[in-house]
Amino acid sequence: MKIGYARVSTDDQDTTAQVAALKAGGCERTYREKVFGGRWDRPELHRLLDQLRKGDVLVVWKLDRLSRSLRDVLTLMERLGEAGAGFRSLTEAIDTTTPAGRMMMQMVGAFA
Repeated sequence: MKIGYARVSTDDQDTTAQVAALKAGGCERTYREKVFGGRWDRPELHRLLDQLRKGDVLVVWKLDRLSRSLRDVLTLMERLGEAGAGFRSLTEAIDTTTPAGRMMMQMVGAFA
């Protein structure tokens, strides 16, 4: 199952455009959050991660909607891998369900 995650960081932003893109991208369920991306205490993200199953794919509109911290992104990718889940960004060439996408994530990790 494709599961979307939409995040904004200020009160004057809204997740409407992200949610529409995630739905168009095939997401059956979307978690929304309004919180600064550098924070780890994000209840909706943790709820999503706790419900991941093997074969699921976490989908975001853009990688920085997941987190602005490279360390956090890599931690999240490790957790997805442990769950047997994949990751996809709709606007970037990152899709860990494909060999090229896995290579792209490994290159990102090499710069950490």
